[in-house]
Order: sequence, then C-alpha cells, then structure tokens
Amino acid sequence: MINFDNAATTFPKPLSVRRAVSEAVKRYGGNAGRGGHRLAMAASEALYSARETAAEFFGAEPENVVFTMNCTYALNMAIQGVMSGGGHLIISGLEHNSSARPAAAMAMKKRISLSIAEVYPEDERTIESFRSLMREDTKAVVCTLASNVTGQITPYREIGELCRERGICFIADGAQVCGVLDVKLSDGLNILCTAGHKGLYGITGTGLLITDGRYPISPIIQGGTGSASLSLIQPDIFPDSLESGTPNITGAMSVKAGIDFVRSRGLRKIYSHESRICSRFMAELDDDITVYRHPCGEYVPIVSFNVGDIPSERAAAYLAEKGYCLRAGFHCAALAHASLGTKNGTVRFAPSVFSKEEDAVRLAEEIRSMKKI
Repeated sequence: MINFDNAATTFPKPLSVRRAVSEAVKRYGGNAGRGGHRLAMAASEALYSARETAAEFFGAEPENVVFTMNCTYALNMAIQGVMSGGGHLIISGLEHNSSARPAAAMAMKKRISLSIAEVYPEDERTIESFRSLMREDTKAVVCTLASNVTGQITPYREIGELCRERGICFIADGAQVCGVLDVKLSDGLNILCTAGHKGLYGITGTGLLITDGRYPISPIIQGGTGSASLSLIQPDIFPDSLESGTPNITGAMSVKAGIDFVRSRGLRKIYSHESRICSRFMAELDDDITVYRHPCGEYVPIVSFNVGDIPSERAAAYLAEKGYCLRAGFHCAALAHASLGTKNGTVRFAPSVFSKEEDAVRLAEEIRSMKKI
C-alpha cells in the first residue's frame, strides 16, 4: 500500500524514530518524576530531554511543554482550561471537531458564549471576520493554522497580533502545519496544540500543548504528578498541572527523534518536496475533477478533491483496491465541510517526506480510469 493519508498519521516512520522507540522500551522502564532510583532518574532525564527538544523547536521554555495523548487532548485542555471561568470564545469556520466540539459543548451548557469566524480565500477578509467578532468579554480565539480538509493556511500571525492588542488568548491548532512550516510561539501564539504523530513523525498516542505561560489553564484531568503529593490540590505549575498520571516516555522519545529528523531534513526542503508532489498530482488530474483550492489561498501539502458525482467513500475504496491509502468523508471537520458545501465529503491526498512523485502520477492515472467505470 502507498500511503497518501499522511495528514491523519505519517507512515512510514523514519528509521531514527523506530530506533528511539526500541531504545526507550529497552532502557526507560522507570516512572519519570516518581522515584530517586536509577530507573526513575533515567526516565526523568529522557523525558526532560524530549521536552527541551520540543521547546527549542517551537521557541518555548521546557517547563511550558506538556506531553499529551494527541492533539485532541491538547486542544480540549487548552479550550476548557482557559475558558473555565466563562466568557466569549471565537473559533474559526475551518476548525477540526477537536476544537469545535468542546467549544460547542461549553456553549450549549451556557458556560461560555461562542462565535464562529468565517475563513475566506483572501487573508484580509478573514482577519476582518475575526476582528468584527471581538468583544469586551472575548477571552480566547481558537484558530487552526491550516485546514485539515483543504490545507488552506490561515493568516494566523495577523490573528495573533489582533489578540495581543486586545489581551485575548490565542489558541492555535498546529496539527497540519508543525513539521512542515516553521511555527514558533513568537508568531503570536499563546498556546500551540499539535500532534506528535503527523508532521513530527512520532508514534501514535502523542501530542503537545505548548504555552507561553501568560494565560492560566485550569486542569481538566487531575491526579498524580510526582510533585506536591501530600496536597489534595492539583499543582498549579507547568507542566505538572497538566500532566497527571504516568507519562508516555516511549512516545515522548519518538517525538524527540521525529523533531530531530525534521530538523535534519530541513523544513523548507520538506515543504518543497511535499508541495511539488501535490502540484504534480493536481496537474495530472482531468479538468472535470473538482479540487478544493482557491487561487487566492495559500496551502500546506494537502489536496481535497471529488471525482464527478462518485461519493468520496466509494472513490477512496476503489483507490484502496488499487493499493493507495487516502482519507474520504468529512475528516472530523463539520464546520469546514459546511463552508465548502461538500455534502458527501471529499477525498484527501496528503503526501509525506517519503512520498514519491511517480506514485502520485500513477494515482492520478487510476483516478482518471475511475471515471470510465
């Protein structure tokens, strides 16, 4: 199988990541932060090393790097934690359900008020959309850095500047951008949530919440942290306050190795390689195949398309029989598909650093053949 579903999870993983996982299982058998013996200390040192690597990569302090199960957990922690005291929240119209569902749930319970900012192909219209919704009681803005459906890049730096000027917390979903574009907290992000298993090439079950520490995040999960054990009150220091329970040392080491791999390849080279494959793929498609990109927009290496009136699931199933992995349907992003007007979803093409241009060309040939069936 040739994997073009890397927007969900990158595969294959680099050899260095596989080695890091094997090494972690063999060496780090202790519980980090929970004991002074050699096994526990080795695990603690390994975890802190992974924290340092992520902090340097995203321009943060190591203690402000929180390891989570995935990006969904990170976004829930950030949204529910920042908005725990109520207030007005703005999310974008491209949000993944990881952001949209916790926001909607809080609004339906009347714990917060919620507004949805439309995202347009033109950055200026998008920025104005967010600006027009900001109020005196606006507490946070949640915006994906790039759509997981179309790959459209949002004007997040400008949105971050709007938030900074008004003292609003900016929570960013970087799942489709981190490891492809150079993202830093200095871009105007207060809290960056991302997956470890996508563009950072770690294993599944890994995610990151990275904060600049300016806005308090009330924990939604409480328990053992290895610190302040005699208190029944959850510690309020990062990362302890948001890292209850035994940490995933193996996952953290895989993310560290994945970040090192990305740095060794170079973000520009990765972006250029994957974008070139997307461009070649689109160039090989017939004109009557609908590609969900706008000339005015900028995109990460993702291509959503539909083949005539063929349902997206049927198209992806056909391509799977031919040996290609692509995601079909609504991609856990109801708001984005509502904006696109795609009632039957789309088929999503997403290469990785290991993808080959010739495979994309052959895939396009299979898509052209599909129309004749």
